[in-house]
Amino acid sequence: MMMVSDDCLVECKIDDESDEEQMNTPPPPPEFASKASTPVALPPTPPIAPPTAPPTAPPTATPTRTINRDPYGINLHLKVEVSDVLAEPASPRSIDQVWRHSVAGFETTRIWTYRCLSSLLAVPLALVCGVFLAVLACLHVWFVVPCLQLSNTFLPCLRSLCMCAVNTFISPFCTSLALCCSQIAISLSNKDWHQMRDKGTV
Repeated sequence: MMMVSDDCLVECKIDDESDEEQMNTPPPPPEFASKASTPVALPPTPPIAPPTAPPTAPPTATPTRTINRDPYGINLHLKVEVSDVLAEPASPRSIDQVWRHSVAGFETTRIWTYRCLSSLLAVPLALVCGVFLAVLACLHVWFVVPCLQLSNTFLPCLRSLCMCAVNTFISPFCTSLALCCSQIAISLSNKDWHQMRDKGTV
């Protein structure tokens, strides 16, 4: 363990009288002093004003994003491409122009037929779906849920009444009938057994 000599210790005064006075520390001993000269403190530089922004240009028209019409993916099975329907093997090939026109005709027919049918049927079918869902919601709110809640309320009472009726009337009768039937005994003699066996063989 290495001991520190008294020459390496520096005594510092703590002045609590004024907070504004800076504390002067004596220089360190020569063996701990660095050989490089201490840098001179530079005066603080004034803050630089932010550059003035150039005049704003007129806002450019941002392209509108396409709306996701199937956010939950309930119709992903209807995403049909040409390669899902039309495909040619390697050996019997048609002319390239015929293939390209067939693909273009398929896509054009599919898209425009869907657009024409949707323009004719989309609004009426949407109204029918809205009416159907409204009727279903009305029945659910005003009929199904109240019936379930009322049955959950009254079923415990009916259950207790049924249990009282069973314990009062049906259970004693069944117990008495079981006691009466428990006294019945059937015994067969050898003669009866031989007669039954002969009848069985006949």
